[in-house]
Amino acid sequence: MTAEYPKDLQQTIQFHGHMCPGLAIGYRAAKAAQAHLGIERAQDEELVAIIESDGCGIDAFQVLLSCTLGKGNLIYLDHGKQVYTVFCRKQGLGIRVAMKPGPFHRTPEQDAIFQKVISGNASEDEMKTFRAFQDQRVDEILAEDENTLFKIEKVSPEPPEKARIFKSVTCEFCGESVMEPRARIRDGKIACIPCSETYNRGW
Repeated sequence: MTAEYPKDLQQTIQFHGHMCPGLAIGYRAAKAAQAHLGIERAQDEELVAIIESDGCGIDAFQVLLSCTLGKGNLIYLDHGKQVYTVFCRKQGLGIRVAMKPGPFHRTPEQDAIFQKVISGNASEDEMKTFRAFQDQRVDEILAEDENTLFKIEKVSPEPPEKARIFKSVTCEFCGESVMEPRARIRDGKIACIPCSETYNRGW
């Protein structure tokens, strides 16, 4: 089955390690952003991807658009939403691709098996049923019209600033280097985040 996929999808699967519905959604979202912006892969930071979930789909943006944490053009927002925004700095334009709710609901039987799988209590037969359902879901996602899957809209606010290189300072508690903007002060001394004491009243 994998050999029948487009080359860029095969590369995405190889990078991610397996095929699954989450990766398929990310692949379709990345392809939609590419098509609507008329872009390919980023050489540097000319593209910026803002991903609002840490699910499997994020890997498709790393492979297809070359938006990565290391280059500073992949930004993760912990919103728990399958929303993907890609900015093209040269165009001064962005595309927001948001997964629509409801097109692929699990049946009660499928959900029961899913719960067993994630709890580690599924039988071998239930695992086979689960894998078959996942394969079916992938096929549906890859075949579905993008306007059924996603709400796609142009956005034009300023993209995030380019990644910067900061001076390193030394934590006076563990002796390790930390970038200056991430350093804290503890008892009048420089501290890295793990060594700093957190004062938290619900924030």
